[in-house]
Amino acid sequence: MTIQPVRLFGDPILRARAAEVTVFDRELRQLVTDLTETMHDDGGVGMAAPQIGVGLRVFVYDTGDAAGHLINPQWEVVGDEEQVGPEGCLSIPGLRYDTRRALRVRVSGVDLDGTAVTFEAEGLLARCVQHETDHLDGVLFIDRLDPAQRKEAMRVIRESDWFAAGPTMRPTRALSDAGRSDLFGLGR
Repeated sequence: MTIQPVRLFGDPILRARAAEVTVFDRELRQLVTDLTETMHDDGGVGMAAPQIGVGLRVFVYDTGDAAGHLINPQWEVVGDEEQVGPEGCLSIPGLRYDTRRALRVRVSGVDLDGTAVTFEAEGLLARCVQHETDHLDGVLFIDRLDPAQRKEAMRVIRESDWFAAGPTMRPTRALSDAGRSDLFGLGR
């Protein structure tokens, strides 16, 4: 297995903009495999490369209805409808807050071979695309909360056992008894 430790809130790589992928090789294929296996092991529906310490613009997803990966992703809002729903993050264990996102997005990027990929997403997949692309820009979902929610989220983080312990990585479930956590608090 290629399950990797997940970087936690406080690790500087989670706040840095990831670099564009320019080399499509075996290492990139291994990165996508590592991300996918780590995401599945932790019960997530998405995971971005910075979450396992790699500063490249790559993410994977598996919402149950759609699964795949995207390299150098971009998205644009389709329409003006929004969704508000529970969101969490494997890099901020135990935190869930209703977060506002666009309901529909048009997504573009490339696959492992550098071939263009374009699709429209809505609902959970649209939320996942926006969340994971935020990771690639150094943005966490708590940055999208209103000021009162963000203040509360920061209080909860500061009081958490994992944050108080000081490490910036948490072994995945396969390496510890950390238990299941899912990206948006929805479970699968």
